[in-house]
Amino acid sequence: MQNGRAVLPLALAMLMTGCGGANETGGGEMNTGGAALPPDFSNPAPRVVLETNKGRIVMELDREAAPLTVDNFLFHVENRFYDGLMFHRVRPGFMIQAGGFTPELAQRQSPRPTLQNEANNGLKNVRGTVAMARLPEPHSAKTQFFINLVDNPALDFTSEESGWGYAVFGRVIEGLDIVDAIAQVQTQQSAISEAQPLEDVIIERASIEGG
Repeated sequence: MQNGRAVLPLALAMLMTGCGGANETGGGEMNTGGAALPPDFSNPAPRVVLETNKGRIVMELDREAAPLTVDNFLFHVENRFYDGLMFHRVRPGFMIQAGGFTPELAQRQSPRPTLQNEANNGLKNVRGTVAMARLPEPHSAKTQFFINLVDNPALDFTSEESGWGYAVFGRVIEGLDIVDAIAQVQTQQSAISEAQPLEDVIIERASIEGG
């Protein structure tokens, strides 16, 4: 917790500059095979599996608290948007972030609009939770997400006037040790991130559990 708070002023700023609208242009477009697949609306707590080259991470999503965000995330999972993308920002004591870039530093484009910020849903940015990254504009999230390594109360919603915060929409229920292992990789400043891993940490496959 102490380390997490120490990096929050800088880290909060970088969350707002490395995600959302500006990172949704360029690179390769999402391959939908000519037709967008609809999300599965039948499960209030769908689970998404991230098979990474570091190991398996399972996230349980909360459709009741963040319906727009969950359905947007499932759309991208079902259309294989996240396959082959990397964790491009890794900050020990804060979070790990993915959902925008290939290992070749190409930005992947999504056809979806930006999201209404659902941070005012009662869910907090605590260790192991999954939240949407965005630009300074509060409703600019689209595909990039991060996993909190520690409790990050500075990222929570306070009010529409003083701080929208970052919308939590799920939590890691398996593979938190993998998340922690990713957080320990060596990083460097690059064209896309001030903390890009020196070794590629790749989402080889994202899928809906049981889908």
